[in-house]
Amino acid sequence: MKLAALAKELKIPTESFIKFIQDFDLELSECITTNFEVKDDFVKFARENIIFLRKYSEDLNQNKSIEDIAENINKPTEKVAEIIKKDQPRLFDNGKYRSSVSSFGIDHKLGGHYEFVYNYFGKATRLAERDFIGYRDLFFFISQNLEPYLSNLSVEDWGIHKPAGIILYGPPGSGKIFWAKKIAEIIEYEFKEIKKHFLGTSFVDNQKITFNDFLIQAMKSEKVLLFLEDFDQLMVERSEEQTVKSCDEETKEIILHYISHFEQEKILMVGAANSLEKIDKELLAPGRFDMFIPIFPPNTKERSEMLFYHMTHGLGENALLMKILEYNKAHQLPFWLEIAKKMQVFSNTMLIDFTQSLKKRIRNIYLKDHSTTIEITQKMLNASLRDASSKLTGDYLNQIQQFIFDVTQNNYEDFTQRIEALKKELEHYKVIDEPKKPIGFNHND
Repeated sequence: MKLAALAKELKIPTESFIKFIQDFDLELSECITTNFEVKDDFVKFARENIIFLRKYSEDLNQNKSIEDIAENINKPTEKVAEIIKKDQPRLFDNGKYRSSVSSFGIDHKLGGHYEFVYNYFGKATRLAERDFIGYRDLFFFISQNLEPYLSNLSVEDWGIHKPAGIILYGPPGSGKIFWAKKIAEIIEYEFKEIKKHFLGTSFVDNQKITFNDFLIQAMKSEKVLLFLEDFDQLMVERSEEQTVKSCDEETKEIILHYISHFEQEKILMVGAANSLEKIDKELLAPGRFDMFIPIFPPNTKERSEMLFYHMTHGLGENALLMKILEYNKAHQLPFWLEIAKKMQVFSNTMLIDFTQSLKKRIRNIYLKDHSTTIEITQKMLNASLRDASSKLTGDYLNQIQQFIFDVTQNNYEDFTQRIEALKKELEHYKVIDEPKKPIGFNHND
Protein backbone atom coordinates (compact mmCIF):
# COMPACT_ATOMS: atom_id res chain seq x y z
CA MET A 1 0.00 0.00 0.00
CA LYS A 2 1.26 3.46 -0.92
CA LEU A 3 1.35 6.18 1.74
CA ALA A 4 -1.10 8.25 -0.36
CA ALA A 5 -3.57 5.33 -0.35
CA LEU A 6 -3.32 4.96 3.44
CA ALA A 7 -3.82 8.71 3.83
CA LYS A 8 -6.94 8.55 1.65
CA GLU A 9 -8.32 5.54 3.56
CA LEU A 10 -7.91 7.22 6.96
CA LYS A 11 -8.81 10.72 5.71
CA ILE A 12 -5.53 12.13 7.02
CA PRO A 13 -3.33 14.29 4.74
CA THR A 14 -0.12 12.68 3.50
CA GLU A 15 1.79 15.75 4.75
CA SER A 16 0.59 15.01 8.30
CA PHE A 17 2.05 11.50 8.15
CA ILE A 18 5.35 12.89 6.87
CA LYS A 19 5.55 15.48 9.66
CA PHE A 20 4.55 12.87 12.25
CA ILE A 21 7.43 10.56 11.23
CA GLN A 22 9.86 13.47 11.65
CA ASP A 23 8.37 14.81 14.90
CA PHE A 24 8.57 11.41 16.57
CA ASP A 25 12.01 10.58 15.13
CA LEU A 26 10.82 7.34 13.54
CA GLU A 27 13.30 5.50 11.38
CA LEU A 28 12.22 5.71 7.73
CA SER A 29 13.01 2.08 7.03
CA GLU A 30 10.50 1.06 9.73
CA CYS A 31 7.71 3.15 8.18
CA ILE A 32 7.98 3.33 4.39
CA THR A 33 10.13 2.21 1.49
CA THR A 34 11.92 4.56 -0.89
CA ASN A 35 8.99 4.50 -3.33
CA PHE A 36 6.47 5.18 -0.51
CA GLU A 37 5.18 1.66 0.07
CA VAL A 38 3.99 1.64 3.70
CA LYS A 39 5.44 -1.02 6.01
CA ASP A 40 2.99 -3.39 7.75
CA ASP A 41 3.86 -2.14 11.26
CA PHE A 42 3.14 1.45 10.25
CA VAL A 43 -0.19 0.50 8.63
CA LYS A 44 -1.16 -1.37 11.82
CA PHE A 45 -0.17 1.61 13.98
CA ALA A 46 -2.06 4.11 11.80
CA ARG A 47 -5.28 2.09 11.68
CA GLU A 48 -5.29 1.35 15.41
CA ASN A 49 -4.46 4.95 16.37
CA ILE A 50 -6.56 6.83 13.86
CA ILE A 51 -8.12 9.09 16.52
CA PHE A 52 -4.70 10.20 17.76
CA LEU A 53 -3.41 10.79 14.23
CA ARG A 54 -6.47 12.87 13.33
CA LYS A 55 -5.98 15.00 16.45
CA TYR A 56 -2.31 15.39 15.48
CA SER A 57 -3.30 16.44 11.96
CA GLU A 58 -5.93 18.93 13.19
CA ASP A 59 -3.41 20.51 15.57
CA LEU A 60 -0.80 20.67 12.82
CA ASN A 61 -3.15 22.70 10.63
CA GLN A 62 -3.84 25.32 13.29
CA ASN A 63 -1.83 28.53 13.61
CA LYS A 64 -0.77 28.85 17.23
CA SER A 65 1.29 30.96 19.63
CA ILE A 66 3.72 29.74 22.29
CA GLU A 67 1.04 30.38 24.90
CA ASP A 68 -1.51 28.34 22.92
CA ILE A 69 0.88 25.39 22.68
CA ALA A 70 1.84 25.56 26.37
CA GLU A 71 -1.84 25.55 27.37
CA ASN A 72 -2.67 22.66 25.02
CA ILE A 73 0.07 20.37 26.36
CA ASN A 74 0.07 21.69 29.94
CA LYS A 75 3.76 22.58 29.90
CA PRO A 76 5.56 25.76 31.10
CA THR A 77 5.63 28.55 28.51
CA GLU A 78 9.40 29.03 28.88
CA LYS A 79 10.06 25.34 28.13
CA VAL A 80 7.93 25.52 25.00
CA ALA A 81 9.76 28.71 23.99
CA GLU A 82 13.12 26.90 24.26
CA ILE A 83 11.97 24.19 21.84
CA ILE A 84 10.45 26.75 19.47
CA LYS A 85 13.69 28.75 19.46
CA LYS A 86 15.71 25.63 18.67
CA ASP A 87 13.37 24.45 15.90
CA GLN A 88 13.05 27.95 14.38
CA PRO A 89 9.64 27.45 12.72
CA ARG A 90 7.96 29.99 10.46
CA LEU A 91 6.25 32.89 12.22
CA PHE A 92 3.42 35.20 11.17
CA ASP A 93 3.53 38.94 11.97
CA ASN A 94 0.84 38.46 14.62
CA GLY A 95 3.08 36.13 16.69
CA LYS A 96 1.25 32.96 15.64
CA TYR A 97 3.33 30.04 14.38
CA ARG A 98 2.35 28.57 11.06
CA SER A 99 0.68 25.23 10.70
CA SER A 100 4.01 23.37 10.34
CA VAL A 101 4.35 23.36 14.16
CA SER A 102 2.90 20.43 16.10
CA SER A 103 1.92 20.75 19.76
CA PHE A 104 2.30 16.97 20.03
CA GLY A 105 5.82 17.12 18.59
CA ILE A 106 6.85 19.75 21.12
CA ASP A 107 5.23 17.77 23.95
CA HIS A 108 7.20 14.71 22.83
CA LYS A 109 10.47 16.67 22.98
CA LEU A 110 9.55 17.84 26.50
CA GLY A 111 9.14 14.28 27.76
CA GLY A 112 5.48 13.62 26.96
CA HIS A 113 4.34 10.00 27.22
CA TYR A 114 4.13 8.50 23.74
CA GLU A 115 5.47 5.00 24.39
CA PHE A 116 2.43 3.58 22.58
CA VAL A 117 3.89 4.93 19.31
CA TYR A 118 7.17 3.06 19.66
CA ASN A 119 5.53 -0.19 20.75
CA TYR A 120 4.68 -0.76 17.09
CA PHE A 121 8.28 -0.36 15.92
CA GLY A 122 10.23 -2.63 18.24
CA LYS A 123 12.20 -4.37 15.50
CA ALA A 124 14.78 -1.72 14.69
CA THR A 125 16.39 -2.09 11.27
CA ARG A 126 20.16 -2.48 11.48
CA LEU A 127 22.12 0.42 10.00
CA ALA A 128 23.76 -1.92 7.51
CA GLU A 129 20.32 -2.84 6.11
CA ARG A 130 18.94 0.69 5.69
CA ASP A 131 18.52 2.38 2.31
CA PHE A 132 20.29 5.44 3.69
CA ILE A 133 21.23 6.97 7.03
CA GLY A 134 19.51 10.07 8.39
CA TYR A 135 18.42 12.85 6.02
CA ARG A 136 14.69 12.26 6.57
CA ASP A 137 14.03 15.96 5.96
CA LEU A 138 15.89 15.86 2.64
CA PHE A 139 14.18 12.62 1.58
CA PHE A 140 10.72 14.05 2.19
CA PHE A 141 11.63 17.38 0.56
CA ILE A 142 12.77 15.54 -2.57
CA SER A 143 9.74 13.25 -2.58
CA GLN A 144 7.29 16.13 -2.26
CA ASN A 145 8.96 17.97 -5.15
CA LEU A 146 8.79 14.81 -7.26
CA GLU A 147 5.04 14.41 -6.69
CA PRO A 148 4.17 15.08 -10.38
CA TYR A 149 6.19 11.94 -11.18
CA LEU A 150 4.42 9.90 -8.51
CA SER A 151 0.83 11.01 -9.15
CA ASN A 152 -1.18 12.53 -12.00
CA LEU A 153 -3.20 14.62 -9.54
CA SER A 154 -0.67 17.47 -9.53
CA VAL A 155 -1.05 17.90 -13.27
CA GLU A 156 -4.79 17.18 -13.54
CA ASP A 157 -5.92 19.24 -10.52
CA TRP A 158 -3.27 21.93 -10.29
CA GLY A 159 -1.46 22.09 -13.60
CA ILE A 160 1.88 21.40 -11.87
CA HIS A 161 4.14 19.76 -14.44
CA LYS A 162 7.07 17.45 -14.01
CA PRO A 163 10.41 19.25 -13.75
CA ALA A 164 12.52 18.74 -16.86
CA GLY A 165 15.76 19.51 -15.04
CA ILE A 166 16.92 19.37 -11.41
CA ILE A 167 20.15 20.74 -9.92
CA LEU A 168 21.59 18.98 -6.88
CA TYR A 169 23.95 21.46 -5.27
CA GLY A 170 26.31 21.13 -2.34
CA PRO A 171 29.99 20.93 -1.37
CA PRO A 172 32.24 18.18 -2.78
CA GLY A 173 31.81 14.74 -1.25
CA SER A 174 28.32 15.38 0.12
CA GLY A 175 26.67 12.57 -1.86
CA LYS A 176 25.10 14.21 -4.91
CA ILE A 177 25.45 11.12 -7.10
CA PHE A 178 23.88 9.01 -4.31
CA TRP A 179 20.83 11.29 -4.22
CA ALA A 180 20.58 11.37 -8.02
CA LYS A 181 20.35 7.56 -7.97
CA LYS A 182 17.83 7.79 -5.13
CA ILE A 183 15.68 10.15 -7.24
CA ALA A 184 15.79 7.63 -10.10
CA GLU A 185 14.71 4.92 -7.64
CA ILE A 186 11.83 7.02 -6.25
CA ILE A 187 10.35 7.83 -9.68
CA GLU A 188 11.30 4.43 -11.12
CA TYR A 189 13.52 5.79 -13.90
CA GLU A 190 16.65 4.18 -15.30
CA PHE A 191 19.78 5.97 -14.03
CA LYS A 192 22.26 6.84 -16.77
CA GLU A 193 25.35 8.95 -16.18
CA ILE A 194 26.53 11.26 -18.96
CA LYS A 195 30.25 10.56 -19.08
CA LYS A 196 32.58 13.40 -19.97
CA HIS A 197 33.55 11.82 -23.28
CA PHE A 198 29.89 11.92 -24.38
CA LEU A 199 29.95 15.73 -24.27
CA GLY A 200 32.27 16.11 -27.22
CA THR A 201 32.75 13.80 -30.14
CA SER A 202 33.53 10.17 -29.41
CA PHE A 203 33.84 6.96 -31.40
CA VAL A 204 31.73 3.90 -30.56
CA ASP A 205 32.31 0.78 -32.67
CA ASN A 206 34.30 2.97 -35.07
CA GLN A 207 31.30 5.28 -35.51
CA LYS A 208 31.48 8.99 -34.77
CA ILE A 209 29.02 9.95 -31.98
CA THR A 210 28.31 13.52 -30.86
CA PHE A 211 26.51 14.71 -27.71
CA ASN A 212 23.58 15.63 -29.93
CA ASP A 213 23.44 12.01 -31.14
CA PHE A 214 23.67 10.78 -27.55
CA LEU A 215 20.68 12.88 -26.43
CA ILE A 216 18.55 11.87 -29.42
CA GLN A 217 19.29 8.21 -28.65
CA ALA A 218 18.48 8.73 -24.94
CA MET A 219 15.10 10.27 -25.80
CA LYS A 220 14.14 7.14 -27.70
CA SER A 221 14.17 5.30 -24.37
CA GLU A 222 11.37 5.88 -21.87
CA LYS A 223 11.85 6.80 -18.21
CA VAL A 224 15.54 7.72 -18.16
CA LEU A 225 17.30 9.98 -15.66
CA LEU A 226 20.39 11.56 -17.22
CA PHE A 227 22.98 12.58 -14.61
CA LEU A 228 25.64 15.19 -15.38
CA GLU A 229 28.51 15.93 -12.98
CA ASP A 230 30.30 19.31 -12.71
CA PHE A 231 27.17 21.08 -13.96
CA ASP A 232 28.31 24.45 -12.60
CA GLN A 233 31.62 24.19 -14.48
CA LEU A 234 30.11 23.05 -17.77
CA MET A 235 27.14 25.44 -17.73
CA VAL A 236 28.94 28.57 -16.59
CA GLU A 237 27.62 31.93 -17.76
CA ARG A 238 29.82 33.71 -20.30
CA SER A 239 30.97 37.20 -19.26
CA GLU A 240 33.87 39.62 -19.72
CA GLU A 241 35.57 38.07 -16.71
CA GLN A 242 34.57 34.48 -17.47
CA THR A 243 35.63 32.70 -20.65
CA VAL A 244 33.80 29.54 -21.67
CA LYS A 245 35.19 26.62 -23.65
CA SER A 246 33.57 26.27 -27.05
CA CYS A 247 32.75 22.59 -26.37
CA ASP A 248 30.98 23.52 -23.09
CA GLU A 249 29.04 26.27 -24.87
CA GLU A 250 27.96 23.75 -27.51
CA THR A 251 26.84 21.29 -24.81
CA LYS A 252 24.79 24.04 -23.17
CA GLU A 253 23.11 24.99 -26.47
CA ILE A 254 22.22 21.36 -27.21
CA ILE A 255 20.62 20.92 -23.76
CA LEU A 256 18.68 24.17 -24.15
CA HIS A 257 17.45 23.00 -27.52
CA TYR A 258 16.10 19.66 -26.29
CA ILE A 259 15.02 20.33 -22.69
CA SER A 260 11.51 21.44 -23.67
CA HIS A 261 10.95 17.93 -25.04
CA PHE A 262 12.18 16.08 -21.92
CA GLU A 263 8.83 15.85 -20.10
CA GLN A 264 7.04 14.52 -23.17
CA GLU A 265 9.82 12.02 -23.85
CA LYS A 266 9.92 10.94 -20.15
CA ILE A 267 13.47 12.18 -19.66
CA LEU A 268 14.72 13.89 -16.50
CA MET A 269 18.14 15.53 -16.44
CA VAL A 270 19.85 16.01 -13.09
CA GLY A 271 22.95 18.17 -12.79
CA ALA A 272 25.37 18.07 -9.86
CA ALA A 273 26.94 21.39 -8.86
CA ASN A 274 29.10 22.64 -6.02
CA SER A 275 27.40 26.03 -6.31
CA LEU A 276 24.57 27.75 -8.19
CA GLU A 277 26.46 31.03 -8.36
CA LYS A 278 28.00 30.86 -11.86
CA ILE A 279 25.45 28.74 -13.72
CA ASP A 280 24.04 30.49 -16.78
CA LYS A 281 20.71 32.05 -15.70
CA GLU A 282 19.16 31.03 -19.03
CA LEU A 283 19.36 27.41 -17.87
CA LEU A 284 17.59 28.25 -14.59
CA ALA A 285 14.49 29.68 -16.28
CA PRO A 286 11.04 28.10 -15.60
CA GLY A 287 10.56 24.86 -17.49
CA ARG A 288 14.29 24.18 -17.55
CA PHE A 289 16.52 23.50 -14.52
CA ASP A 290 14.15 25.25 -12.15
CA MET A 291 14.27 22.83 -9.20
CA PHE A 292 17.17 23.22 -6.77
CA ILE A 293 17.83 20.53 -4.17
CA PRO A 294 20.54 21.22 -1.56
CA ILE A 295 22.73 18.29 -0.52
CA PHE A 296 24.12 18.98 2.96
CA PRO A 297 27.15 17.57 4.72
CA PRO A 298 25.95 15.21 7.48
CA ASN A 299 25.12 16.61 10.92
CA THR A 300 26.61 15.23 14.15
CA LYS A 301 24.09 12.42 14.59
CA GLU A 302 24.37 11.39 10.95
CA ARG A 303 28.17 11.46 11.16
CA SER A 304 28.15 9.09 14.15
CA GLU A 305 25.79 6.72 12.32
CA MET A 306 27.91 6.84 9.16
CA LEU A 307 31.10 6.12 11.12
CA PHE A 308 29.42 3.15 12.74
CA TYR A 309 28.11 1.98 9.36
CA HIS A 310 31.43 2.25 7.54
CA MET A 311 33.30 0.53 10.39
CA THR A 312 30.92 -2.45 10.50
CA HIS A 313 29.52 -2.76 6.97
CA GLY A 314 30.17 -6.16 5.42
CA LEU A 315 31.67 -7.69 8.57
CA GLY A 316 30.58 -11.15 9.69
CA GLU A 317 29.88 -11.90 13.36
CA ASN A 318 33.26 -13.63 13.69
CA ALA A 319 35.26 -11.01 11.79
CA LEU A 320 38.43 -9.97 13.63
CA LEU A 321 37.56 -6.28 13.37
CA MET A 322 34.07 -6.94 14.78
CA LYS A 323 35.59 -8.68 17.81
CA ILE A 324 37.89 -5.68 18.40
CA LEU A 325 34.97 -3.27 18.03
CA GLU A 326 32.91 -5.30 20.51
CA TYR A 327 35.83 -5.29 22.98
CA ASN A 328 35.78 -1.47 22.85
CA LYS A 329 31.94 -1.24 22.75
CA ALA A 330 32.50 0.40 19.38
CA HIS A 331 29.83 -1.86 17.88
CA GLN A 332 27.35 0.57 19.43
CA LEU A 333 26.51 4.11 18.29
CA PRO A 334 27.42 6.02 21.50
CA PHE A 335 31.10 5.15 21.01
CA TRP A 336 31.25 7.23 17.82
CA LEU A 337 29.36 10.30 19.00
CA GLU A 338 32.29 12.16 20.62
CA ILE A 339 34.62 11.85 17.65
CA ALA A 340 31.73 12.77 15.33
CA LYS A 341 31.33 16.05 17.25
CA LYS A 342 34.92 16.94 16.28
CA MET A 343 34.20 16.48 12.56
CA GLN A 344 32.53 19.84 11.93
CA VAL A 345 31.42 20.23 8.26
CA PHE A 346 33.06 16.92 7.27
CA SER A 347 31.84 15.49 3.98
CA ASN A 348 30.76 11.87 3.51
CA THR A 349 34.06 11.23 1.72
CA MET A 350 36.06 12.50 4.71
CA LEU A 351 34.13 10.14 7.02
CA ILE A 352 35.06 7.20 4.80
CA ASP A 353 38.69 8.36 4.83
CA PHE A 354 38.59 8.41 8.64
CA THR A 355 37.22 4.85 8.93
CA GLN A 356 39.74 3.51 6.40
CA SER A 357 42.59 5.14 8.32
CA LEU A 358 41.35 3.76 11.64
CA LYS A 359 40.87 0.25 10.24
CA LYS A 360 44.48 0.25 8.99
CA ARG A 361 45.81 1.39 12.39
CA ILE A 362 43.84 -1.33 14.16
CA ARG A 363 45.03 -3.95 11.67
CA ASN A 364 48.68 -2.91 12.04
CA ILE A 365 48.46 -3.43 15.80
CA TYR A 366 46.74 -6.79 15.34
CA LEU A 367 49.50 -8.00 12.98
CA LYS A 368 52.02 -7.32 15.74
CA ASP A 369 50.10 -8.78 18.69
CA HIS A 370 47.59 -11.19 17.09
CA SER A 371 45.13 -10.25 19.80
CA THR A 372 41.54 -9.00 19.50
CA THR A 373 41.76 -7.23 22.87
CA ILE A 374 43.15 -4.10 21.24
CA GLU A 375 42.11 -0.81 22.81
CA ILE A 376 40.97 1.84 20.35
CA THR A 377 42.62 4.79 22.07
CA GLN A 378 41.91 8.50 21.78
CA LYS A 379 45.37 8.84 20.24
CA MET A 380 44.39 6.44 17.42
CA LEU A 381 41.12 8.27 16.86
CA ASN A 382 42.85 11.65 16.74
CA ALA A 383 45.51 10.37 14.33
CA SER A 384 42.84 9.10 11.94
CA LEU A 385 40.99 12.39 12.35
CA ARG A 386 44.13 14.23 11.19
CA ASP A 387 44.40 11.92 8.18
CA ALA A 388 40.79 12.58 7.18
CA SER A 389 41.23 16.33 7.72
CA SER A 390 43.69 16.54 4.82
CA LYS A 391 40.74 17.35 2.54
CA LEU A 392 39.49 20.03 4.92
CA THR A 393 41.28 22.75 2.99
CA GLY A 394 40.61 26.47 2.87
CA ASP A 395 39.10 25.96 -0.58
CA TYR A 396 36.67 23.35 0.78
CA LEU A 397 35.65 25.63 3.65
CA ASN A 398 35.07 28.48 1.21
CA GLN A 399 32.80 26.11 -0.74
CA ILE A 400 30.86 25.42 2.47
CA GLN A 401 30.51 29.19 2.92
CA GLN A 402 29.21 29.56 -0.65
CA PHE A 403 26.82 26.64 -0.13
CA ILE A 404 25.38 28.33 2.98
CA PHE A 405 24.83 31.47 0.90
CA ASP A 406 23.15 29.50 -1.92
CA VAL A 407 20.88 27.45 0.33
CA THR A 408 19.92 30.48 2.42
CA GLN A 409 18.85 32.24 -0.79
CA ASN A 410 16.92 29.29 -2.24
CA ASN A 411 15.81 26.89 0.50
CA TYR A 412 16.09 28.59 3.90
CA GLU A 413 12.53 27.91 5.07
CA ASP A 414 12.83 24.25 4.03
CA PHE A 415 16.05 23.57 5.96
CA THR A 416 16.33 26.27 8.63
CA GLN A 417 17.73 23.99 11.34
CA ARG A 418 20.32 22.40 9.07
CA ILE A 419 21.49 25.76 7.76
CA GLU A 420 21.86 27.30 11.21
CA ALA A 421 23.67 24.20 12.51
CA LEU A 422 26.04 24.28 9.52
CA LYS A 423 26.75 27.97 10.09
CA LYS A 424 27.66 27.20 13.69
CA GLU A 425 29.98 24.36 12.67
CA LEU A 426 31.71 26.57 10.10
CA GLU A 427 32.38 29.18 12.79
CA HIS A 428 34.75 26.65 14.39
CA TYR A 429 37.21 27.28 11.56
CA LYS A 430 36.86 31.05 11.26
CA VAL A 431 40.10 33.02 11.57
CA ILE A 432 39.83 35.82 14.10
CA ASP A 433 43.36 37.23 14.11
CA GLU A 434 43.85 37.38 10.32
CA PRO A 435 41.02 39.57 9.04
CA LYS A 436 42.76 40.43 5.75
CA LYS A 437 41.79 37.13 4.13
CA PRO A 438 38.65 37.45 1.97
CA ILE A 439 36.67 34.81 3.87
CA GLY A 440 39.37 33.42 6.11
CA PHE A 441 39.45 29.81 7.18
CA ASN A 442 42.14 27.69 8.77
CA HIS A 443 42.85 24.10 7.97
CA ASN A 444 41.86 21.99 10.98
CA ASP A 445 44.93 20.19 12.32
